[in-house]
Amino acid sequence: MAKADYYSLLGVSRDASDQELKRAYKKLAMKYHPDRNQGDESAEKKFKELSEAYDVLSDQNKRQAYDQFGHEGLDQRFGQGGGFQGGSFNDIFGDVFGDIFGGGSRSQNQPRRGSDLEYRIEVSLEDAIKGKEVKMSIPRKVNCKPCKGTGAKDGSAFTTCKQCNGQGQVRVSQGFFSVQQTCPACRGRGKTIDIVCGSCSGSGFNNETKKLAVKIPPGVDNGDQIRLSGEGEAGPNNGIPGDLYVSVSVKPHKFFQRDGDDILCEVPISYTSAALGDKIILPTLEGKVELTIPAGTQSGRPFRIKNKGVKSVRSSYKGDLYCKVNIETPINLTKEQKELLTKLDESFSKSKSKHRPNEKTWLDNIKELFDK
Repeated sequence: MAKADYYSLLGVSRDASDQELKRAYKKLAMKYHPDRNQGDESAEKKFKELSEAYDVLSDQNKRQAYDQFGHEGLDQRFGQGGGFQGGSFNDIFGDVFGDIFGGGSRSQNQPRRGSDLEYRIEVSLEDAIKGKEVKMSIPRKVNCKPCKGTGAKDGSAFTTCKQCNGQGQVRVSQGFFSVQQTCPACRGRGKTIDIVCGSCSGSGFNNETKKLAVKIPPGVDNGDQIRLSGEGEAGPNNGIPGDLYVSVSVKPHKFFQRDGDDILCEVPISYTSAALGDKIILPTLEGKVELTIPAGTQSGRPFRIKNKGVKSVRSSYKGDLYCKVNIETPINLTKEQKELLTKLDESFSKSKSKHRPNEKTWLDNIKELFDK
């Protein structure tokens, strides 16, 4: 009998993240676990299938083999032919429930890395292209200086926590399960403080606002991040601080648009400039340039100005400026102007194919369409 699809068993899509896999497996495994369905062979079988599916999809190498070759790929590369070979219930659920119930036996006394911070800034298109130094104030947690991050008053002793016996975690029964949680008495430290620090109230942290000057490199775009190592929050138990990520958002520009490393814009030109040709002054983000409009230019025609785009933040390449011209139709005409245009149009009618090639082509296509 063919095996069921692992993704279908867990009820997730094939591009599900690790967290989505964990959530789906946790929900279904709790429902079908043998301890909750004693004597139910179908539930036990379902639980084994779910465990096998999660065992494969939570392993990057196994998941890649399964995605490419299905169950046969697993049988050949990882010897999965005999079915799920997982260990005890605690082994299976250690990783899945550890982050939810505080599981795992790792001591909380060890120095741990601090949390990363994210700060969002909005810059103009000009600043994003040319670069800028931005000053910012970042609220964050730092190790308390008076107690050096220990949470204890200077000179105060520590006592092994009586509730967890120094383990930092306690085991708690929740229905059918026995899970580990962070000890509430010592907050996972495994030890209690005789006299707490008056500055941080025993937490080991104080709040501060750090002022930073961040250099925005030329060429950044929406969604780019600048990483400042060690400027995040302090780590518990004097662990190393996390990092600060500055996320860039670029304000819309009233005239220019960005497309990768190229800049796009639209420029209105007069009816006569398009017909007779002209030279116009075109603004760019680096100053003004002269653009030659050839006689007979049609509305919507793009012009490329080389090296007037954005210098890539990741290479020496520089994009171009693309300018699309839009021909403005005259409005609010005087009687004399209308008469002149009428005469001009009559003169065009004598040789439409010469003066209006697009119109002739369009009419020919329409005629061909309806003559079928």
